[in-house]
Amino acid sequence: MVEVYLALGSNLGDRRQQLIRAVKLLQKTERILMIAPLYLSSAYGYTDQPDFFNTALVMETTAGPFDLLKFLKSIEEIVGRKQRIRWGPREIDIDIIFYHDKVLNTPELVIPHPDFHNRRFVLQPLADLAPDFISPTHRRSVQELLNQCTDKTTITQIATEWCGNGFQI
Repeated sequence: MVEVYLALGSNLGDRRQQLIRAVKLLQKTERILMIAPLYLSSAYGYTDQPDFFNTALVMETTAGPFDLLKFLKSIEEIVGRKQRIRWGPREIDIDIIFYHDKVLNTPELVIPHPDFHNRRFVLQPLADLAPDFISPTHRRSVQELLNQCTDKTTITQIATEWCGNGFQI
């Protein structure tokens, strides 16, 4: 089993329910260890879109990185994600941030996620779960990366135990 850190977000439709549905689909085959609080955050990059609900989770998997990516894309499709403009609005987005301490750089998949360290909406939920986790590419802890993050987008915690199943920080 390998420990994996995922970031999840939604800014279209019933954002909370779409995140809950994604978590339930993950739980069917993966062992979720912790889920971060739910955050409301303004859009990053392309800002002319609704605010996001964001969170993160830690899980254990036996899937390799590419099989995991394929599985996550299938969950996004089941939950209802539609292809639109890059960095635009979406029903659900699930990104692999860390796959244990693996570093991977291919056209299909980059691990750690290539821009995670610049995104407060990714770093804050990760810091809630694993502040001392050391990024294999930056050689600093998630908390240090959060403290040094220059992203000024607004992020507000809106719920701790938000998806049932007893998950909370």
